[in-house]
Amino acid sequence: MILAERLTALVASAMVSLLLASCAGRPAGVLIPVTTEVPGTSRVAMAVATTRARTTGPDMFTGERGATPSFAEITVSLPPDAARQIGEVQWPRSVPGNPATDFVVTGARDMDRGQALAWLHADVAKRPQHQVLVFVHGYNSRFDDAVFRFAQIVHDSGANVTPVLFTWPSRGSLLAYGYDRESAVYSRDALEDLLGGLANDPAVGEISILAHSMGNWVTFEALRQMGIRKGRIPAKIKNVMLAAPDVDVDIFQQQWKDLGTPMPNVTLFVSQDDRALQVSQRVWGSKARLGQVNPEIEPYRSEFISRKITVLDLTTLNTSDNLNHGKFAASPGVVQLIGARLAAQKTITDNRDGVGDRILQVTTGAASSIGQAAGLVISAPVAVLDANTRDNLGAQMQNLGGTVSGTVGSTTGLITTVPNSQ
Repeated sequence: MILAERLTALVASAMVSLLLASCAGRPAGVLIPVTTEVPGTSRVAMAVATTRARTTGPDMFTGERGATPSFAEITVSLPPDAARQIGEVQWPRSVPGNPATDFVVTGARDMDRGQALAWLHADVAKRPQHQVLVFVHGYNSRFDDAVFRFAQIVHDSGANVTPVLFTWPSRGSLLAYGYDRESAVYSRDALEDLLGGLANDPAVGEISILAHSMGNWVTFEALRQMGIRKGRIPAKIKNVMLAAPDVDVDIFQQQWKDLGTPMPNVTLFVSQDDRALQVSQRVWGSKARLGQVNPEIEPYRSEFISRKITVLDLTTLNTSDNLNHGKFAASPGVVQLIGARLAAQKTITDNRDGVGDRILQVTTGAASSIGQAAGLVISAPVAVLDANTRDNLGAQMQNLGGTVSGTVGSTTGLITTVPNSQ
């Protein structure tokens, strides 16, 4: 009892700084459909698979745990592009929201498993490569948080994919960390079933997974279970994107060993100034959380290279996220890069672009133009790049007003491209 009380006190004290930086309260009922139509708005329709408990109220699902997985379809309307910043979610100040200025829901319905399957088949048939993007949110996420954030990511990335939100029972409270963690454990079998069902569906051509924060833990647990049962991850799972993973680095190493081969393309988004992960590290007494490591130091550098993990270091990137925990979605350039690569059916840094297994440091200047490679600082092991690749990369950067420096066998062993404007 004393140990539990001490842990509770530690969590509470560690969360104080996050509470000061967190957003203000949001109105209830934002998921109540709005019928007003405004010219220039955009729509994102998504399927929802969840282990949350249903509610008869307007929120559809609570932060409590459901006895069995549930399904829903939700359509979100985003304000006209001229009325919003890419990377941001415009929450209504009151209900009903104004489609001209706010994210609002225009349609929401519960589905059973058969209806969800029919929706999936109808939507995936419209996609050029029959691609599905599964988003797994993180800790401290209410159901409406997860819905609006995923809609923002899908719209701002421009990815032509079928959106599937997997949402697990988070109470949406900074002080409910322990409950959220156990809810992630509770949900790993359901996520495994979802991914396995998608992989076995002949209508689905390719699956990408984007996980955030604690959602990375449940994602890798689900993938690990698939690897243990089948000997490898299903071949249709092509891309796994790990954003700010709230996972102990030692546990990640153990999870990785069970995934089998061949592996999907894995991209890791890290930031050493992630305040949420700093708190998590303190709470758990962890050596480091995966999402906050410095990928340029050992042993992480060699491990990422040997495992062919692409790392985007967002430490110096400034966004509207006060906690520096959601930079991957809040940065216009980064979220657009995700969409561009999914559309091209390539990893985020593909060898055909002259950017092989490497560590990319994204600077503040990249916030608006990373998709065009300007404002991007790229650090890569020289051994990964052959002469032709280096020459091509140099030509690309010169066309963009950048320079390439670095020598083979130097003390750093890096090639660094830095735009002249910085």
